[in-house]
Formats: sequence, structure tokens, C-alpha cells
Amino acid sequence: MSDIRSVAQWLTAITAELHEAAERPRREAELLLMAHLERDQVWLITHQETPVENPRRLIEWIRRRKAHEPLEYITNRVSFYSQIFHIAPGALIPRPETELLIDRVLECSDPERTVTIVEVGVGSGIISIVLAQHLPHARIIAVDISEDALAVARKNIADFGLEDRIELRHGSLLEPVTEPIDILVSNPPYIADDAPLEQNLDYEPDLALYGGPVGDEIIRRLLDAAVARKIPVTAFEMGYDQKAKVKAYLEGSGYRSLEFYKDLAEFDRGFVLKL
Repeated sequence: MSDIRSVAQWLTAITAELHEAAERPRREAELLLMAHLERDQVWLITHQETPVENPRRLIEWIRRRKAHEPLEYITNRVSFYSQIFHIAPGALIPRPETELLIDRVLECSDPERTVTIVEVGVGSGIISIVLAQHLPHARIIAVDISEDALAVARKNIADFGLEDRIELRHGSLLEPVTEPIDILVSNPPYIADDAPLEQNLDYEPDLALYGGPVGDEIIRRLLDAAVARKIPVTAFEMGYDQKAKVKAYLEGSGYRSLEFYKDLAEFDRGFVLKL
């Protein structure tokens, strides 16, 4: 690639290189170039003949992407809820469907009310950060068992200036939280331990993916805690095939309402439980 010079030439070359590794190779070529050059889409379009300087890092990024490493880990950037967040190995890469989980929490929240929200499995911190942005009177406690994930969340929380609004705690599930909780939110691990996964998921943390031999074990443990502690609102993401299991598990728990929601592909994706 030493004879490639301009932005346009690099776009063509990267697109060809990523033909087998990426579903949208041209788009990923643009994203890699924008991250390498620290420029936006408009600049890229209007500077097609500009030479690309010092391409060594870019060449290394292409090599990593061809090995199916997620683009987000390579560039340390992920778009979520119309914002850019830091991401790194050790934290799950946020998916667009998780925006729906935030929407459901906001729908049953009063922005003028002072509430305590607990997020279990904070990962990169994106859920807690967006909730803090929309609920200015909320106190948020975010828990994760992974120190690597907490480090990513800590950077994002600092980048958005929310250190005084979001408290990070290290531990398993709700063990580090003794305070009364108004809203419990989580995108927990819900994949069965033996489920086959796409190649790029090999790079993501097992702790954030696998929920146990069946897949819904952590969801059940969190539901047990929510019922025992009489948490008024619980909102979880879940697997597309877990609706019936969740509904059956909560029978007899005396809940006030249980509403499921679908993602944009019309798969069951989560629920809101009110006690």
C-alpha cells in the first residue's frame, strides 16, 4: 500500500481489503479514515485528493479489521444515542437496540423527580450517562463486576462531566448497593454458554455476553432481587426467545404490570416490570 496517496485512493483500497470481513466495506473504510485523520464525513467528501500522511497506523487498523476485530475497538469510538463514546476491549460494544431500553426507562420517569437509579452491568457507561443527561435530578449508581469495564465507564463519565451524578461501584449484581432503589436498569448477559456466536464477538468480554447454561440465569437472579427489595420499576434487555420464560418466572410475584417491547427487527428485546 506504499504507493497509495490520496483520500480517494485509500477509500478504494480499504474497501477492497475489507470486502470479506465487513458487511459494509465502503462505510467501514470511511470510518477508519475519519478516525485516522480525525476528520468528519464532510471533510472526507470535500478532500478526496488530499494526501494521507503517516499511514502506518491505518495499515495496522486494516490488518486488525481483516482479522474480524470490531471496528469500534480499533478506533476506540462508538456512536450511541447520537453521541460518540469511548470504547475499548473489556466493555461490551453498545448496540442500537439498547437505545430502546433507555427510551422505556425515560417513558416511566419524571425528569423533575429525585430518584435513585441503579444500573447493573454498566459496561461502557452509556446507559447511565444518557439517563443522567435526561433526568437531571436522578442519582445514579452503576455496578460492574469487571474492573476493565469500570475503567471504560469512568473515562466516558469524566468525558461528559458527570462524575458528580454517576457513582461507580465494583461488585456482583446488586451486592454493592444497600440503598433503596427506585429504578433498576440492566442490559445483562443473556446468551447461553454454548450458543454459537459471530466471529467478531470473540473479541468482546465473555462476562458481558454469557448468562449461564440456559442464558437467563442472571436475569432471574436480578428479578429475584427486584421482587425481594420491592423495587418499583425494573427495566431489562433480554434475548429474543426469553419472553415466555420471563413471564412464567414472574407468575405469582404480585407485580402491577409487565410490559414487553420489540426491537426494530420486530424481535422481543426487553421488558419493564412495575411492582
